[in-house]
Amino acid sequence: MSEQPWLSVIIPTYNGSKYLADALDSVVMQQDSALECVVIDDGSTDDTLSLVASYQDRLNIKLITKARQGNWVANTNHALLEAEGKYACFLHQDDLWLEGRLQNIKNAIAAYPQASLYLHDSVFIDEKSKPLGLWRCPLGKVKLISAEAMTEKLLIQNFIAIPAPVFERQAALDLGGLNNELWYTADWDFWLKLAAIGNTCYIAKPLAAFRVHADSQTIRRSSSVAEFRQQMRLVVDKHLPVRSNREVTKVAFFSTEVNTTLAAMVHGESANLFKLAANFMFLGPMGWRRYWQDSRIVERVSARLKAKLQTQE
Repeated sequence: MSEQPWLSVIIPTYNGSKYLADALDSVVMQQDSALECVVIDDGSTDDTLSLVASYQDRLNIKLITKARQGNWVANTNHALLEAEGKYACFLHQDDLWLEGRLQNIKNAIAAYPQASLYLHDSVFIDEKSKPLGLWRCPLGKVKLISAEAMTEKLLIQNFIAIPAPVFERQAALDLGGLNNELWYTADWDFWLKLAAIGNTCYIAKPLAAFRVHADSQTIRRSSSVAEFRQQMRLVVDKHLPVRSNREVTKVAFFSTEVNTTLAAMVHGESANLFKLAANFMFLGPMGWRRYWQDSRIVERVSARLKAKLQTQE
């Protein structure tokens, strides 16, 4: 009987040949033979499947093929069930890992084996893999964050890039996995569920890259701005503690309005900037500081502006 992999890398794919080789190469670069890649394909019509097959001699790949469903969340949950690793993580076809990621994660697990979430910073990259800026977690230099502190910060904004966290696979399954109904906020909801059951171990260095490009699912599907807003509010409503800090509540709901406004502007819809500004003033100095620190608004917006400018050159 083969030894259980220590890590299952869940890779949902659909017509991903443009970027998928970069993602798989970044796993090969870790030089770790004790992991498995669970690739679940959503009915690709390009050469994604043959590309995956070409890595069979370099990676332990379990390939699951399905008819087109159009739901990366449901596919991710399916792959989590089929996986065998003690730990798991997600790697989307357009993202990638940086050198030394897995060794840093292993060191963190050895130092803090009871953590429910292992997390690090990331970088933004464009469609040509050029850096667009750093995507930091607002956690300072603290290595272990309590469930309460992590939840409060994460409610303000999902500052976690999808390729960054590692978690125990069984814990994820016990929590019900990701919510299939949330096409945009499923990962945010999932991180909050994991953060609530234990401490988060934070590695203050960028070890993964999140790609910003016009064909990403979040860009295309955020065109339904009303649904976009509803999904964000559902997550905040669900995870706000019963006795939540009043300031956290105000800033969390303000942050959803900022994100909705940005989505509307991206898709050419009108936005009530005067109302947004009034809501910002209502937060007061402490709320301003909390929003500025925890939302990572400058990093998120500047990376996307850089990506847009580079595509116009």
